[in-house]
Amino acid sequence: MELLAALLLLQVTAANSFSHEIENFSLRQAIRKKSIQWIDSSQLDSLRPLRRTKRTWVITTIDVQEEDKGPFPVYAGQVFNNKALNSSIKYLISGPGVDQSPEIGLFSIGDDANGHVYVHRTIDREKTSTFQIRFDIVCRKTGEPLDRPLFFKIRVKDINDNAPEFPNEEYSITIRENHSKDEPVFQVTAMDKDEYGTANSRVSYSLSMQMPLSDGFTFNIDPTTGSIHLLRCLEYKTVNSFKLLIKASDHGTPQLSSTATVNVAVEDANNHLPVFTRDNYQLQISAGQQHPAVLRLQVQDEDSPNTPAWRAKYRVTKGNEKEQFTIETDPDTNEGILSIIKPLNYEDDSEMTLVISVANEEPFFLCKNSILMISSLESTYTTVTIKVLQSQRAPRFHPPILTVQKEDSMKPGKVFRRYPATSPDGTPNKIKYELAHDPGGWLNMDENSGVLTVAKEFDQESPYVNNSLYTIIVHAIDHGIPPQTGTGTIRLYLSDIHDHMPTLAAPSLDVCHKKEWTPLIIKAKSPLAYPHSGPFTFELAEDSEDVKHNWKLGENFGESVELLMLRSLPQGSYLVPIIIQDRQGFSTRQNQHVRLCFCPDGHTCEDSPVPQASVRLGGGAIAIIILMVLLLLLVFSILLCRFYLLGSKSKAIVLLQEGEQTLINYNEESRMSLFQANLDTTDCAAQPPVPVEARKEAIAEDALYASYKTFQVRHLDCVMQTVDTVLNQKLCYQNTLEDYGAIYEPCRYAEEGELERSKSFCSVSIGSEDLPVDFLNTLGPKFSALEEICQKRFPSFN
Repeated sequence: MELLAALLLLQVTAANSFSHEIENFSLRQAIRKKSIQWIDSSQLDSLRPLRRTKRTWVITTIDVQEEDKGPFPVYAGQVFNNKALNSSIKYLISGPGVDQSPEIGLFSIGDDANGHVYVHRTIDREKTSTFQIRFDIVCRKTGEPLDRPLFFKIRVKDINDNAPEFPNEEYSITIRENHSKDEPVFQVTAMDKDEYGTANSRVSYSLSMQMPLSDGFTFNIDPTTGSIHLLRCLEYKTVNSFKLLIKASDHGTPQLSSTATVNVAVEDANNHLPVFTRDNYQLQISAGQQHPAVLRLQVQDEDSPNTPAWRAKYRVTKGNEKEQFTIETDPDTNEGILSIIKPLNYEDDSEMTLVISVANEEPFFLCKNSILMISSLESTYTTVTIKVLQSQRAPRFHPPILTVQKEDSMKPGKVFRRYPATSPDGTPNKIKYELAHDPGGWLNMDENSGVLTVAKEFDQESPYVNNSLYTIIVHAIDHGIPPQTGTGTIRLYLSDIHDHMPTLAAPSLDVCHKKEWTPLIIKAKSPLAYPHSGPFTFELAEDSEDVKHNWKLGENFGESVELLMLRSLPQGSYLVPIIIQDRQGFSTRQNQHVRLCFCPDGHTCEDSPVPQASVRLGGGAIAIIILMVLLLLLVFSILLCRFYLLGSKSKAIVLLQEGEQTLINYNEESRMSLFQANLDTTDCAAQPPVPVEARKEAIAEDALYASYKTFQVRHLDCVMQTVDTVLNQKLCYQNTLEDYGAIYEPCRYAEEGELERSKSFCSVSIGSEDLPVDFLNTLGPKFSALEEICQKRFPSFN
């Protein structure tokens, strides 16, 4: 007994060394439950003070480490209750990890009498970090609980088994060339799944690699926050993109890390000023005139084209006090277009000097000693010296700016364009043409006619081509004293520019029939590339006399223009060519279709039932009409032949007998072929086969004779003039078929038997004495073939 008491005392002493935190947790849980029971039992009438009770449950530290490889089962700890000293007891375990999710079957009590707790497999702390386990003590014999249950939380000990992870493996960003070093470029963040607040989950960042690495690192990264900053200024012309490799590492053992790639694209900013290609320009301008696009000023800018850092803004800073000049930027070439909007006065200023500045749309910046600075130096300057000539007007090109798109047919030696100039006052004056600006030598110009021809192939890669645009300047010089020079500009586009051209808003107009000088409104619309390119200028392309005599342009309203009818026109369709030019300098020819129609209600057109004068016949219809006229003339000639033969025998009428053959013998052996008739070969006349219609009815002689006399008086002269022409054409046609005579079969004109009685004028019989005595002699040799046919058909008249 003494030995047993000593062992029990030793066990109690060892239990006192268990973790105070675990014991306090169990006691707090028991006290809380006991307090609730007291409140329920006394029905909240009073609260009794808590009493300290002797601890009955004792648990050693249960040590569970994640990713433990075994061997399993692994001993984790032991549980003990004081009731085991006096009774035969049994320990039970339940809850999550035992018989409940998650991880069912993870824990068990291997020795239910001694309370040894075991772990049966590997645990992943990132999936389940704690388990709330319940321990019970019961009587081994009866199974009755001997004490309150104990709830114990088992924490899984973390190990460093997870590396930091970036949300994305690759990032792409864009920064401006003038990005400040004080502003972060980008920030990366990596997350570690290990236990928060421990060394295993604390992450640090570093820049592992930079490509390209020119003169050291350009970027730096904050090791704690992951913010990327610049170490020095960027230079777009040197390097316009970077590739950064960012590394994220934890502080666990062993140390784990991962990487992500950041692609940095640099966008060009304005660190290069635009510079004029010339310091001074010289011009001679006639007084009293407006001159659109009198000069184009070119600049060079090393920044990227078509960006705010490249686009130029021009301004006349000196010499424009009277607001006589304007200057605009060509959006394609970045050139400055100087125009005179108010006529210059020779008496006031015979010589003028303009100072023109140019700057970019974006502010200019500098970088000195890796420090970014915004500079106040934003503009460069040039001067334009203008000599004003007396009011003798120089020749003018039409239009002043000609926009042309390259065509496939523009090959060396081919005509490029005819670009004429005329004297403004309309007086005839000899003009000499010359190419003033053709840096590539692409064209030749005839000095007398102004016709431009292609000298060599157009080269898209030429250094003189800016954004597919090649500029040509031509001069027209008159022979006055002093000679005056007019300037024309040709803008040759080597790419498609249909979207840049202005067009008619309504290419077709239906207009109620109106009187002369009635105005029609013609509207234009902006191209797609320049939605606000108006107002427009309109010009009538007077290509034909009809346009000059019928139409004239009236008042220009900016977006539309009046089209005036100079005289009252018949109803029908008319084509009016109009040249439209917008503010951007794009000029195009458009055809305005105008249909003058009949309007019953005065507002709505409807097609007139009567054919109008404007209806025109096509080539096919005209050919058919001519053919029918020729056939009618041929019929007249055949009738004339019959009239002659029937009247040659005292106006006798021959009655055809029943069964008489009606076939015509066109040729006989050893006789001359009709196609070989000795006719005038220079007229290409040949003898045609002429069908003769068989007749059976008798016609009264007197009636026929009287009818013919009327016909002879009216039409004899016409027949004399046309028979020769018709036979010429028909015989020529037959002569061309000579080689094919064996192919074509004879044409059947009538079947054997009785024909219908004809009441037409063609059946009239005419006697030969009714014609002039020398009628046959005047017909010429071409009529002999027809005579032979008629004689063979009617042998009784020979």
